[in-house]
Amino acid sequence: MGFFGFLLLGLIAGAIAKLLIPGKQGGGWFITLVLGVVGALLGGWIGGLIFGGGLQEFFSWRTWLLAIGGSVIVLLIYGLIAGRRSHV
Repeated sequence: MGFFGFLLLGLIAGAIAKLLIPGKQGGGWFITLVLGVVGALLGGWIGGLIFGGGLQEFFSWRTWLLAIGGSVIVLLIYGLIAGRRSHV
């Protein structure tokens, strides 16, 4: 997958992760892109450990599920960190 394909995957995966998690998450489209790309990397790494293959093809179901799952994990961690900062 190319660089721009990976960015598009991260942006869409981050947006889907924001829709899946209840409540209001901060950040605009740039934060969504960054968290989505980091989440896609995390999902690909976890997929590589568990399944022996990470993010390979843009139109693969496994790629999308791993990227969205990783984005949900990163978004939850970001929410915990950002939530603590706003209360301090």
